[in-house]
Amino acid sequence: MKPFQYVTAPTAKRALELCGKKDKFLAGGTDLLGEIKDHVSAPGRVVNIKHLPGTRDIVETETGWKLGANVTIAEIAGHSGLQKNLPGLAEAAARVGSPQIRNMGTLAGNLAQHSRCWYYRHQDVQCLKNGGYRCYAREAENKYHSLFSGNPCISPVVSNMAVIFATLNATVNILRGSQDLNMTMGEFYLNAWFNPYAHNSLQPSDLILHIDIPVKAQPCVYLQVSEKSDFDWALVSCAAAGSVNGNTISNARIALGAISPLVHEVEEANDFLEGKELDRRVANMVADMILSEAVPLEHNGYKEPMVRALVHRALSALSGKNFEEDGS
Repeated sequence: MKPFQYVTAPTAKRALELCGKKDKFLAGGTDLLGEIKDHVSAPGRVVNIKHLPGTRDIVETETGWKLGANVTIAEIAGHSGLQKNLPGLAEAAARVGSPQIRNMGTLAGNLAQHSRCWYYRHQDVQCLKNGGYRCYAREAENKYHSLFSGNPCISPVVSNMAVIFATLNATVNILRGSQDLNMTMGEFYLNAWFNPYAHNSLQPSDLILHIDIPVKAQPCVYLQVSEKSDFDWALVSCAAAGSVNGNTISNARIALGAISPLVHEVEEANDFLEGKELDRRVANMVADMILSEAVPLEHNGYKEPMVRALVHRALSALSGKNFEEDGS
């Protein structure tokens, strides 16, 4: 580990002043400290932002919820209001890592975490995303990698929270210099789709302040498949949200993680769901739309049937019935 300066910022404005292009913000530290120890990152200065005013609160607003950037994942998972009104959000948080990780990890850190690709994380390998010239995963071990990508890098987004936030139309509030920006989940990861060097659309010294959810209560579900029951990233994750009246869904959105550099949404599938009666046939058609442009590689083709299963289960959970049992 290379030596670095460590400073604490009392305000968001001061944090931006202290953090240069080669410096890093520190909140929970579960991602950054791992990168520093593995020699993937070597900041000259680490700026502690753990106690910035207003970033540790979960607030119910007149129109929805405001979650501070430094709220821990454990606080989201255990919040009674979120458990009751946005159950998929609480469940997504509960599936992050281990209890120790959830107690340390912050909401902003979960969204902004860097690639988990083993070639990117290996200190003796310089892959494309880490300044090299090739994506080793394309031609070698790609078991955990993307089915979709707009650039040569196939490292997927692995944030649980981003997937459920996408279905809730949540936005990320970011301080960029003197600008106050709001990004949807699609915008937050869009740069990673086109740019193999990017993990998301954040610029150096961008500071996440809070996440806004524009609904107070919404039926929503989060599901994932992992190799281990705990302390593991998803092989595939899926979130769905919508209002179900009888068996007819409206305002439907479905999103998937761990299969693309951004949260994978297909607007055609969301539009198709509007006003439909949920059953097995509809779920299969939605899965077909979501997977229509998938490009499985040598070791990750198993993700396609996982996507189908999770889409099926998520829509079944929203409808409140088992598609298989009722024969629909």
